[in-house]
Amino acid sequence: MLAAAAELWGLHGLDWDDLLKLTLHFALLSMLAVGGAITTAPDMQRYLVHEQLWLSDAQFTASVAIAQAAPGPNILFVALLGLNVAGAAGLVAAMAGILLPSSLVAWGVGRLGRRRSESIALRAFTAGLTPLTLGLLLSTGWVLTAPTREHAGTWVLIAATVAAMAWTKLSPLWLIAAGAVAGMFGLVG
Repeated sequence: MLAAAAELWGLHGLDWDDLLKLTLHFALLSMLAVGGAITTAPDMQRYLVHEQLWLSDAQFTASVAIAQAAPGPNILFVALLGLNVAGAAGLVAAMAGILLPSSLVAWGVGRLGRRRSESIALRAFTAGLTPLTLGLLLSTGWVLTAPTREHAGTWVLIAATVAAMAWTKLSPLWLIAAGAVAGMFGLVG
């Protein structure tokens, strides 16, 4: 019976214990996802690619890139990672893990925050999350550029993007378009 259920859900050779491990790991990451689930991509990559060997580096990067290019919520990459790891069951496991814990905490903290919005401790906590979020986003960028870091054009594009974001009011969409054109012409790895 379990074998039939595994075939129906398309587990890709994983068993139910593996799905539970996937759910629990993503649940832990959910609690660290300050700034969004994308900030935990480096640990997702470590776990899925290097520790569990469920995905290759190229599959991981492609999953994130495809999901980020698609219209819809930013968290779609988690669904695609789960789908690539274990089919529909992996999709459900990854999304349940990443969404449920942080959603429950956000709901509880939101209720508390409305009652104590003037608290110095609450304001200090909120201000302290800014550097944490920036660090997580930088580490995500580092992991996602891994396949193209050897190419000098990648570094030029990164430097130009950082400079444009720091010193101009240019929309990030123009920088994304520039990156797409650079990739299309082979200027970045």
